Amino acid sequence: MTTVRLPLFPLNTVLFPGLVLPLNVFEERYRAMMRELLKTPEDEPRRFAVVAIRDGHEVAPSAPGMPDPTAVPDRGPASGFGADPLRSFHKVGCVADAATIRERADGTFEVLATGTTRVRLLSVDASGPYLTAELETVAEEPGDEAGTLAEGVLRAFRQYQKRLAGARERSLATGADLPDEPGVVSYLVAAAMVLDTPTKQRLLQAPDTASRLRDELKLLRAETAVIRNLPSLPAVDLTRGPTSLN
Repeated sequence: MTTVRLPLFPLNTVLFPGLVLPLNVFEERYRAMMRELLKTPEDEPRRFAVVAIRDGHEVAPSAPGMPDPTAVPDRGPASGFGADPLRSFHKVGCVADAATIRERADGTFEVLATGTTRVRLLSVDASGPYLTAELETVAEEPGDEAGTLAEGVLRAFRQYQKRLAGARERSLATGADLPDEPGVVSYLVAAAMVLDTPTKQRLLQAPDTASRLRDELKLLRAETAVIRNLPSLPAVDLTRGPTSLN
């Protein structure tokens, strides 16, 4: 088994391959990570792994009132994740390639990264200034009838978009043609749907593309039916996640 060790960035969100992830980095542990990534030559990938938090806090208490008025300061690379950080994270995450890392005058960072490949979390090391993890790549198998399923998901997704636009009382304008490659379709739809983190995590770690598409088809039909009765819904960009405050 071939493994790789990368910096680990836990978030309260799921990153999918192809999803653009903006980050506002202000905690010292993640600032240290970005400073280290900036040492990588610009013509080489600046990679880190993103995992969704199962049990813990994305932002560790750093001072009274930040972020909890009753919190006591908590510092270190594993702050907010308990004595065994491995147990605090979902086991399947995604490698992120940072296209932009811009340091601000106050030492915080503005980062724009893109998800690339799925990885399985094997171990977490908290001995340095930031978390690192040993990871193995999770192969993306097509599964049975992925092409046919992708066509059905795209049709259902267009109906879902129309319902969303109607619920928001605005016109539908995606600004881009939807892809037709089954794997890309499955990740785009998973990222774009308004779903909770456990459901998105389930889609990320689906055993193959066809299984993910089957799950999405059921979700799209159910969510589209629900939207008919909702007066308004939050806006969702197809390829960008919300800016994380780390």
